[in-house]
Amino acid sequence: MDKVKLEVLGLSYSQTQAGAYALILSVENSEQRIPIIIGGFEAQSIAIHLEKLKPPRPLTHDLFHTLANTYKLKLREVFIYKLEEGVFYAKLYFEENGQTSVIDSRTSDAVALALRFNCPIYTTENIVEKAGIVLNVTEESEREQNLSKDSKSELRDFLKYSIAELEALMQEAINNEDYEKASIIRDEINKRSNE
Repeated sequence: MDKVKLEVLGLSYSQTQAGAYALILSVENSEQRIPIIIGGFEAQSIAIHLEKLKPPRPLTHDLFHTLANTYKLKLREVFIYKLEEGVFYAKLYFEENGQTSVIDSRTSDAVALALRFNCPIYTTENIVEKAGIVLNVTEESEREQNLSKDSKSELRDFLKYSIAELEALMQEAINNEDYEKASIIRDEINKRSNE
């Protein structure tokens, strides 16, 4: 069985399930994307890591990462091996003292851990054939589509603040665990810094 490498492209609100998110994985050397519906907690954990935000207290995936590092347990690979009735199945390949252990995992948790351990994510060609789609959306319009109406309104409101004020607002949002707002503020700060 040939393995296909995947990269985390980002997150989007699910168009099909209220309160859920779509984790978008890109297929290496391809225009294909694999959307996976995940819960809000896992989406938050993935988004925090992607946005390089530092929560005031460790999230479950951060705690697991710290625990594994403390006991010299290395996550070497995540393998999304099965797609059945719309549900993706994943395995975690851990290594300790030269021994490999395989642990079953929800795909959303596996991806959140893969990001923290900086390990590769793989799937099968069969899953890419079943679930892969090609998106024809520019990066900017994709970002705009992913923002809620409230977020777009907040983005306009942030224009009246200085960078120092925005940094204070971003820290406040992180402390309140409003990571979506924090990432929007961070994007505005980055945009201004690059102008």
